[in-house]
Amino acid sequence: MLTRLKIENIAIIELADISFFDGFNVLTGETGAGKSIIIDSINAVTGERTSKELIRTGASGGKVTAVFENPGEAALNKLEEMGIECDGTVIISRTIKKDGKNICSINGMPCTVSMLKSVGTLLINIHGQHDSQSLLQPENHCSFIDAFGENDELLCEYRECYESLLKINAEINSLDIDEQQKARRIDMLKYQINELESASITVGEMDTLTQRHAMLRNSQAIIDGLSAAYEALTGEGGGCDSLNDASYELESAASLYDGINSVSERITDAKYEIEDCVEEIRTLIEEADCDPEELDSVEERIDFLRRMMSKYGSTEQKMLEFLDEARKELDTITLSDEKAAQLKSEREELYKKAKSLAKKLSQRRKDAGEKLSQKICAELEFLDMPNVMFGVSQYDKPISSDGADEIEFLISPNAGEDKKPLAKIASGGELSRVMLAIKNVLSDKNSCDTMIFDEIDTGVSGSAARKIGLKLKEVSEGRQVICVTHLAQIAAMAQSHMLISKYVADEKTYTRVELLDYDGRLSELARIMGAGDKSSAFLKSAAELLESGGHKA
Repeated sequence: MLTRLKIENIAIIELADISFFDGFNVLTGETGAGKSIIIDSINAVTGERTSKELIRTGASGGKVTAVFENPGEAALNKLEEMGIECDGTVIISRTIKKDGKNICSINGMPCTVSMLKSVGTLLINIHGQHDSQSLLQPENHCSFIDAFGENDELLCEYRECYESLLKINAEINSLDIDEQQKARRIDMLKYQINELESASITVGEMDTLTQRHAMLRNSQAIIDGLSAAYEALTGEGGGCDSLNDASYELESAASLYDGINSVSERITDAKYEIEDCVEEIRTLIEEADCDPEELDSVEERIDFLRRMMSKYGSTEQKMLEFLDEARKELDTITLSDEKAAQLKSEREELYKKAKSLAKKLSQRRKDAGEKLSQKICAELEFLDMPNVMFGVSQYDKPISSDGADEIEFLISPNAGEDKKPLAKIASGGELSRVMLAIKNVLSDKNSCDTMIFDEIDTGVSGSAARKIGLKLKEVSEGRQVICVTHLAQIAAMAQSHMLISKYVADEKTYTRVELLDYDGRLSELARIMGAGDKSSAFLKSAAELLESGGHKA
């Protein structure tokens, strides 16, 4: 459960360090005091999408830290999968910077926002005002049925099959081109393949040709330079003769004095090195001899390769890759009829399997819908909707990503009226109670130890509000419930009550979070009921509400 929430520089909250407790917790306060900011902060630290606009004016960033004690098995398994150690406490932190960057961690280990969310959804289930509105969208109803019917495993198997079916359909469609287009493409591919194969392209050829071309075009100047060097080394009195004489003299001297051996050996080595250079120069002179026909041949090959590169790729490697892809495409088209037949056979088997799984899913949804309807009716009767009739409409549709069912919730709020689509006839208060009923029915299917309800009381009052408070208290048995409310009947049922208020200091607005004692709760309930002057009548009513919730002075 969530035991501590620390909020720093988020909206009008400069610093709030809030402790939460077992059972039923409520947050109350004037509109705009910061209650929604606390919910936004919890959303942020559990990985929901947020914005840098949340950062308090004048601050460089905002930070939210949440501490959870004794997380459930699902959360522990997820943490182990991520390689994060947990000794029974989970500390999640998220910093939002002005530049839009997020710094996140779980138990001190850096992580991504998506990692926060994958853990957060297993720690907290948040019901906000938009969740009731989701009941107005029939496409969301199927997910409630699947959650109640525990259809996750079957739905996952079906979706894998359906995705395979979509993939194989795409492959078949890619092969299904008209014959004229196919013939034109085959001709083009054959031409390209033949041209590239005939070119006998090798990687590095252009570099080699470019170097050879440079030599052939400048062969006379190259030969002149090489010849002059050759003459300087081999001519009478040239470098080779001088080195031979020097080597002979030094060897003679070295036989008389050992100290000359080193320089003698170096001169001898130099003589052999120069002789090797002379041989290499002679070979280069022979190679540099310009053959006009070879020059023409090299230039033609360079021009040819450049034309090929303009069509098939800027390098020899890219041209060879083009050739490989062309061969593969030609094989695919040539064998397309045979491959299409094989794929269609596979598609037929996948379609049969998908239909079979969808049928199983439909039956499980039908059974779950009937049981869910009974349970929701019982819940709504308790929530001051005694004559309500709730049902699930289920129709066949072509198979899709979620199966072959169109599902929509139906309701008849009043006796004697036919059930009609919930989205068309339910009021705001009815939607809130239906959603609470669904959440309560599904609570046993949810592994989260903490449930948060943000203004579940929208559109209700009086006896219905008291019943919602009792129901939330019931839901909190065995788990933690945190509720933001404007109704005294609900607040009076909570085991712990926190007041959210704001104040101005030094021309800045601040938010204060205060855990109320009995007298504080008495005063706050009186305020909620409208006691501007905290009259004794309102205080008496507040005391009665607290007593009905099991609290005494």
